[in-house]
Amino acid sequence: MTLNRTTLFLGSLAVACLAVLGAYASGAGTAPAAETAAGQAEMIPLQPIIDAAEENAIIELAPGVYQGPVTLEKPLTIDGGGKAIIDGGGKGTVVSLFTNGATIKSLIIQNSGDLHNDLDAGVHIEGDFNVVKDNIVRECLFGVDIQQADNNVVRRNKISSKADSGLGVKGDAIRLWYSKNNKVEDNEIFDSRDAVVWYSSDNTIARNKIRNGRYGLHFMYSKYNLVEGNEIRQNSVGIFLMYSDDVVVRGNRVFQALGPTGIGVGLKETSNVEITDNDILYNATGIYLDLSPFQPDTTNRIFRNRIAYNATGALFLSDWTNNIFKDNVFWNNIRQVGVGSFASAARNVWQGNYWDDYEGFDLDRDGTGDRPYAPKVYSDRLWMDVPPAGFFKGTPLLTALDFLERLAPFSDPLIMLKDQQPRISTQFEPATNAADNADAGSASGRVDPFGLHSD
Repeated sequence: MTLNRTTLFLGSLAVACLAVLGAYASGAGTAPAAETAAGQAEMIPLQPIIDAAEENAIIELAPGVYQGPVTLEKPLTIDGGGKAIIDGGGKGTVVSLFTNGATIKSLIIQNSGDLHNDLDAGVHIEGDFNVVKDNIVRECLFGVDIQQADNNVVRRNKISSKADSGLGVKGDAIRLWYSKNNKVEDNEIFDSRDAVVWYSSDNTIARNKIRNGRYGLHFMYSKYNLVEGNEIRQNSVGIFLMYSDDVVVRGNRVFQALGPTGIGVGLKETSNVEITDNDILYNATGIYLDLSPFQPDTTNRIFRNRIAYNATGALFLSDWTNNIFKDNVFWNNIRQVGVGSFASAARNVWQGNYWDDYEGFDLDRDGTGDRPYAPKVYSDRLWMDVPPAGFFKGTPLLTALDFLERLAPFSDPLIMLKDQQPRISTQFEPATNAADNADAGSASGRVDPFGLHSD
């Protein structure tokens, strides 16, 4: 069943007129219906239209401002045509889906409430196989909140939080909570707090643009997720995995996490992760590893990444092991590798990486250096032992001190790592093969009876 725009507009206008006349006749006063934030037009009640529609109906909204909050408890399609606005009036969640198989598309969804405890959001989903696509979600505390819901699609939306709130008190643009097999793709997320995936598995987070937030993507206790092809910039932290094993982080561009604790990609007590083919550029710390991998007899595989223009390329919280760095390019980092405590990172595997500060030759022209890359730590010990001394990194004072340490060491230097096969050029044939793990973290085998993942 399809309701065309003319019929829907006339029906909506009739509902609005009856509501105003009823209020006048009952002595409720002559106050007009609620206005938009700009005070330009009366809002059209939308919930009666939803309640009157049959299951699986397509509601095509004419341009105008419709009154929220609204709730869907049956499968419907609401199509705003890019010009219809649902305004929550600053109370609660604007659109709530307590159903399976609904579609919310081409709407402007705005003005949720501002209560964190109630998770006031633009769209709240508690159901399966729903689609939220091509919407603008603005001035909503949380963007799209998915709770205990599976096989939903959130695609091509523009999502931002409350403009007048500080970063720490904004809501999350995307929130997955105990949810599986969802796709969050091709969205533009900005000026929100985080995008979070908590206690959720087998989700795909792909090709999103995320900027000006706190955590670009934050995973907690969430396994078997795929993070692919996202552009994450100008956040306090790019991607952070906490207690989230078996995650694939592949083909992302993460840059400009420049605060004092800025991190491109971070792992805390996280095991069996693949970090491959990413550009991790211009961050305070490129890759951060805190007690990772955590599970016995597991590894983290860090292959074919470009790690460049960071203050520190890879930083370990402490002396740890079982991280495998292969075929990466370490380029123009102030410090290539560091350890938070005065310790070495040599217990990890370093093989076939390019290091722009390698001082060696390739006499047999096989593309790898004739001697290992084995950097020794001299003045770096200062900011490893006394972190505030890091303020002086790159200054003439520390450069001179480093020269003196190398000329006449006051103590034995620390060998930070040893790469037996350092690459001579940034252009090389990787020993690791992207095709070997092409299916890792993929959605193959997921149930998709409605074909939601194809559009």
